[in-house]
Amino acid sequence: MLGGITIKEKAQILDREGIRRSLTRIAHEIIERNKGAEGLALVGIRKRGAPLAGRLAERIMDIEGRRVDVGVLDITLYRDDLSTLAYQPLVRSTEVPFPVDGKIVVLVDDVIYTGRTIRAAMGALIDLGRPRAIQLAALIDRGHRELPIRADYVGKNVPTAKKEEVAVLLQEIDGEERVIILETPD
Repeated sequence: MLGGITIKEKAQILDREGIRRSLTRIAHEIIERNKGAEGLALVGIRKRGAPLAGRLAERIMDIEGRRVDVGVLDITLYRDDLSTLAYQPLVRSTEVPFPVDGKIVVLVDDVIYTGRTIRAAMGALIDLGRPRAIQLAALIDRGHRELPIRADYVGKNVPTAKKEEVAVLLQEIDGEERVIILETPD
């Protein structure tokens, strides 16, 4: 039950190994597209994008033998629905301890849905400097875009109904590792 609404687990999309394989493939695709890791930075969108960015950086290090900068972006104040939220938003810190100017920055998020989170993240990132390029990696793309935004790197495309939710559960945050579809009542 979530906020008085009964939510039912409908299906598991990825298990621990599926997540690992997806991230390894995304790391290879990032390296291939950018012809290596030179000038590359990964910025995870808080909350679950942050550990995913760290994991991608580890895989890139394993593959290329080169460390890439990793940061965490809080987009709370950049949301287009901030004024409609009934609660006091919790603003966390943005931790991007390197200049983004001239870098290829890969934004990392767990699920891309409407595109609004990514629009907010691009605004927050550009306020930090002028990257050479911004790319997007998402573990899950569930469709239903409201803005003309698409991921450059996707772990898994999962067509969903609007009444469904995709939950990415990560060991670092949730104490378990899997991706599931949740169904809320009409």
